Amino acid sequence: MTAQPKSAIVIGAGVAGMATAALLAREGIQTTVVEKLPTYGGRAGNETVGGFRFDTGPSWYLMPDAFDHFSSLFGKRTEDVLDLQPLTPAYRLFPETGEPIDVRSGRDNAAKLFDELEPGAGAKLLQYLDSAEETYNLALENFLYTNFRSLKPLARIRGQYARLARYLTEPLDSFVARRFTDTRLRQMLTYPSVFLSSHPSRTPSMYHLLSHTDLTQGVQYPMGGFAAVMDALYALAVEQGAAFRFSAEVAAIEDGGVVLIDGQRLPADLVISAADLHHTETHLLPKNKRTYKESWFAPRDPGLGTVLVMLGVEGEIPELAHHNFVFSEDWADDFDAVFDGPVASRPLGASESIYVSKPSATDPGVAPAGHENLFVLVPVPADPAIGHGDMYRGEASEQVRRIAEAAVAQIAQRCGVEGLDRRIVVKQTLGPSDFAERYHAWSGGSLGPAHTLRQSAFLRGSNRSRKMDNLLYAGATTTPGVGVPMCLISAENVLKRVRGDKTSGPLEPC
Repeated sequence: MTAQPKSAIVIGAGVAGMATAALLAREGIQTTVVEKLPTYGGRAGNETVGGFRFDTGPSWYLMPDAFDHFSSLFGKRTEDVLDLQPLTPAYRLFPETGEPIDVRSGRDNAAKLFDELEPGAGAKLLQYLDSAEETYNLALENFLYTNFRSLKPLARIRGQYARLARYLTEPLDSFVARRFTDTRLRQMLTYPSVFLSSHPSRTPSMYHLLSHTDLTQGVQYPMGGFAAVMDALYALAVEQGAAFRFSAEVAAIEDGGVVLIDGQRLPADLVISAADLHHTETHLLPKNKRTYKESWFAPRDPGLGTVLVMLGVEGEIPELAHHNFVFSEDWADDFDAVFDGPVASRPLGASESIYVSKPSATDPGVAPAGHENLFVLVPVPADPAIGHGDMYRGEASEQVRRIAEAAVAQIAQRCGVEGLDRRIVVKQTLGPSDFAERYHAWSGGSLGPAHTLRQSAFLRGSNRSRKMDNLLYAGATTTPGVGVPMCLISAENVLKRVRGDKTSGPLEPC
């Protein structure tokens, strides 16, 4: 920016919007957050139904260093605002054949498990995790906390160009398959592509760095769920002086930094859209400045859609851990059905490899006594035509209803939870249409554009509008990418842009 702005409007009170507001307000910029929904949280929302409190978005607390660093920018510690509990096991895997497998964090624990499942794989895993950690640190120092406005970071790593080129061009699934034979091991190392809203065969192997986060750093759970994380971010933004205006949907962004809401024109020196980038550039900008489709950097793959099934269940379910994966033996069909269209073996048009969270395993506050809380994520195409769930619309579409019923039956059969359908006392669903309507999500995607080669690092685009000088972007649909930690980093990159800071790497803490 040419001069320090005196006022800013942030569109969206999700993770990125609240984090950006807190940072700008701390700089002395008069900051107002406008949010179309009646409360904060965005896709990291929560709902209470029949005594069960359901997170309706993120459920994995990974990259703790990103949370710790963000807190340090305000002179705080994460543990001062969140009660974090380590999870053991990190997750439970239900393969299609064989017994369930508990995966524990820690290099030695993981290596021992790999050796048990594939003799000799433990030593290979330790080498893999060494590479994952090195790549993780490389990304932190050069590719995440940056707006790519300087070539200095690339000069620093020029000795690693050849290896980086391999990481960017070799798909994650091939990278893993060259090292491990057992299907279960391959799935443990490639499932993080789902966190990237991507297909393992199109995800650059650079992202094997994510195995450093779950197998080395470990998996934690914030008591109160991600609702507690959102509460902490909101409180921080308010503490810094940011103002919030809810139930205020932005209709347009005009030249000069004017935001139009309900016919009212709100001027500001700076506008930051933490809303969906596709929606911002195709619906909110003046027609002569809608450049999204013409830009070479514009994403082409909207990523993953999901059907979410939230269940309140009577009685305990000891068969499930806090985090659980139910994987198909040949899950190529699952990913093909989600990313490429109809597959004969997937008649519902949804993945049969699903994720099940049981937060009541750790947090008694999410369910009434004597009951369990289940959150089920079923990957589906990013397509609003699949329909909506019943949480906000009262009645689910036929396809969402059938997908939810199939997921319940699958958990009962594959995880050994007898009579699950008869024990359900609360059942709520969400579908791609809900994401499109509530969050203006491009194509109904639930996470954000897929992290393919063309949609990673500097190829993901810029956090600055190309045709409106005082419009910046934050959130999962811009750089550096999807996920709560990435949204926190995107907020810091906005601050760097405002300051004219061209460095890479995290800012110095207070």
